[in-house]
Amino acid sequence: MPHPILRIAVPSPLRRLFDYRLPLDATHPPRPGQRYRVPFGRGSTVGILVELSDTTEVPEGKLKPAEAQLDNEPLLGPEELKLAAWAADYYRHPPGEVYAAALPVALRQGKGAEVKPLLRWRLSEAGQALDVATLKRAPRQQALLRLLAGEEKGLGAERIDAVQEKWRPSMKGLVEKGWVEVVEGSCLPQPPSERDQPPGLHDEQQAAVAALAAAEGFAPFLLDGVTGSGKTEVYLQAMARVLAAGRQVLVLVPEIGLTPQLLERFRRRLGLPIAVLHSGLAEGERLCAWQAASSGEAPVVIGTRSAVFTPMRDLGLIILDEEHDASFKQQEGFRYSARDVALVRARNLGIPVLLGSATPSLESLNNVRAGRYTELRLRERAGGARPPSIQLIDLRHQRIEEGLTAAMRSAMDKHLQAGGQVLLFLNRRGFSPTLFCHDCGWVSHCQRCDVNMTFHAGERRLRCHHCGTERPVPPQCPDCGSVDLRPLGQGTERIEQALREHFPDRRILRIDRDATRRKGSMEGLLAEAVSGQAEILIGTQMLAKGHHFPCVTLVGILDADQGLFSADFRATERMAQQILQVAGRAGRAERPGTVLIQTHQPEHPLLQTLILHGYPAFAEAALAERADASLPPYSHLALLRAEGPGPDAPRAFLSAAYALAESLGSHGVMLLGPVPAPMERRAGRHRAQLLLQAQSRAALQRLLSAWAPALEGLKEGRKVRWSLDVDPVEMY
Repeated sequence: MPHPILRIAVPSPLRRLFDYRLPLDATHPPRPGQRYRVPFGRGSTVGILVELSDTTEVPEGKLKPAEAQLDNEPLLGPEELKLAAWAADYYRHPPGEVYAAALPVALRQGKGAEVKPLLRWRLSEAGQALDVATLKRAPRQQALLRLLAGEEKGLGAERIDAVQEKWRPSMKGLVEKGWVEVVEGSCLPQPPSERDQPPGLHDEQQAAVAALAAAEGFAPFLLDGVTGSGKTEVYLQAMARVLAAGRQVLVLVPEIGLTPQLLERFRRRLGLPIAVLHSGLAEGERLCAWQAASSGEAPVVIGTRSAVFTPMRDLGLIILDEEHDASFKQQEGFRYSARDVALVRARNLGIPVLLGSATPSLESLNNVRAGRYTELRLRERAGGARPPSIQLIDLRHQRIEEGLTAAMRSAMDKHLQAGGQVLLFLNRRGFSPTLFCHDCGWVSHCQRCDVNMTFHAGERRLRCHHCGTERPVPPQCPDCGSVDLRPLGQGTERIEQALREHFPDRRILRIDRDATRRKGSMEGLLAEAVSGQAEILIGTQMLAKGHHFPCVTLVGILDADQGLFSADFRATERMAQQILQVAGRAGRAERPGTVLIQTHQPEHPLLQTLILHGYPAFAEAALAERADASLPPYSHLALLRAEGPGPDAPRAFLSAAYALAESLGSHGVMLLGPVPAPMERRAGRHRAQLLLQAQSRAALQRLLSAWAPALEGLKEGRKVRWSLDVDPVEMY
């Protein structure tokens, strides 16, 4: 019987599979889902076997053998392969890159799939009998022995790293003395020995849990609950039923910052090992979690968007927290929506999927209207907490000191005097959005992007938040030589400085990307915020998403106008979501909360609707506007982007792409463009785009199925970098 042809997904920009013969030294039969090292171009790479074939269009003399079979057993099963195939087809993306997205980086690089056991250090019998007070001359060893005391299972490196630096030489000495022993165990952190007991549920929570328990087969649910209504408790009780049946649960969160708080609550409640998957993990940690999920060792997996492709032995429920969040859409490379992929995965497996949010996306609300989703509503806050009162502060004709009105400062002082905690929100990091010359008007413009550079006062540097370029603040104006350079506008760093002047005796904490660069810093800052030790919190959207701050009684939104006048049709939806998400941090315990919103547009319909009637009324109005304008969710979009060193090449490629689409018969699809991108120059490259819009998803996909592979053959495409984004959520 002739050997089968291997059809392998190779990471490359080409939208097809590649044929190879079996490697000469293959010791195990080929099975889809295995990795192979294959020759490709002038080198070699790692690909995934997708299917076996009896025939090939490659001439016999040019058909190369794979260099090596890297796995005895498939790493991806039929379910994961089917999901990746759907994603490659729907998003019209090169399959090699899609299949690779299902693997940790270590496996993409061809490294072994075996996971090294986690080392733990624990006291030996001799160490337990030792009087640590006698080790005064060895303070590091003394501290380690005290740390290990009472930890019967021992501690892993991650826990020890959190409390002591450069501890390994001292630990080695303790092992050599026989006071500490090294044991091997699971690489997953062990759950606490004591478990939290579930609280009582209010009526709406009970109804939601009952509906999930009664679900059979594929069943999408939208858990639409106001902030503080107990959505997480619904998650936990739904999970408990699935776990009791011996099945697994996948929980997706939009950002790494949400993981620690949620993880700790899940561990204390469920008492089970939990695998965590996100980009902030070390290579070994990610591989361990991936393998634990795949083998079934981890009953629960919590991760960011890429975790949606994680192999799981017996997945029984998928949960997406903050389902409206744009972070679920990958914005570079393989541009997929983790929310939509999760729905397809649940449909393939015939299991429920639960989408939770206090401010659901308009797409999800429209799916409820159409009967595709079942809505579960939570309109009352858990524990009898009252919703916060929301008030507008009209910035017109008012004196504003460093972004703060007198009314805002007065309210802050009142709440602080009463023992409350204050949270201020400004979605703009740095000291100020730009630096300008008072004498000639020069501004700190980025030389590589069409934006101004942000001034960071603490580091005395100018930084572009789009391309990452940075440089020192010039000692004088580059144009006129004046030394009168002034910051224009407010960022979180400037607000923090102003707060320290107004409230010198209060503990102030800033939480933004600049303050959380170091590994583990986010967890430490959040712990200080949750405990109430920090009396004033200032931060960006990192503070707005899902965190529980029980001591916060006042939330101040310092600039509500950023999203009111934007060319992006989604801007008002995001602004409404952001305002209500931030507002929801106030008054979540027994103390009532207040929200103050500073704005120059107090009569704006969006703000008035939100304050007087809430998010449901806003969503109804926004959906009506979208329907009138034939915008998503009432139409379907694809965006072809191109960039090059100058403006001509991207425009020429997109013009050729436009002509190609027309020649293929773009029936039912409007072609809009090509036009320059809203930010035409970014990172030194000129960008343009062509938008495709259709009332029917099927019509759009029919055109894309022929158009996307044909784009690879356009000679104009050799001078640009281009990408295709199906269902784009960002238009820039």
